[in-house]
Amino acid sequence: MDFGLLVLRLVIGGLFIGHGTQKLFGWFGGYGVEGTGGFMESLGYRPGKRHAVLAGLGEAGGGLLLFLGLLTPLAAAAIIAVMLNAILAVHIEHGAWAQDNGYEYPLVLAVAAGAIALGDGGSAALDHLLGLSLGGLLAWIGILVGVIGGVVAANLRRPEVVGDAETGDAEDQEGRQAA
Repeated sequence: MDFGLLVLRLVIGGLFIGHGTQKLFGWFGGYGVEGTGGFMESLGYRPGKRHAVLAGLGEAGGGLLLFLGLLTPLAAAAIIAVMLNAILAVHIEHGAWAQDNGYEYPLVLAVAAGAIALGDGGSAALDHLLGLSLGGLLAWIGILVGVIGGVVAANLRRPEVVGDAETGDAEDQEGRQAA
């Protein structure tokens, strides 16, 4: 079981480091803060760059902590929050399956991060090597914090606004469509 947790931590943590650095630095074919910020704006997150940085830090930071097995419940909370937000903001309307841009993949990653936390990261985790016992109740708290964080983040989206932000001349999308 410890070897399985190690493999999961290294693979999932490493992938999240990559996803986060795509958003933050444009590495691994990513779009960096500028491009990701534009995407975040299109989803209703304003300002988009700030949300891109937060998502990138959540992924890269949570991934690094998970990879190391350090503060594993915090790592799980960050990953769960970002993935649940992605599910609610992008994937849920497409159904479950990944081939339809559904929520299958981010759900599996979020659940895996939670399971790793519940397994206390395994004996090769830095938490274990430093004598930190962060499984059990703390793992459940990390999972709960991640779920709450993901729901809160998804609810930070604002409806599309059309108009000049400097003058305050704006209409909501429904008003524009009625005109």
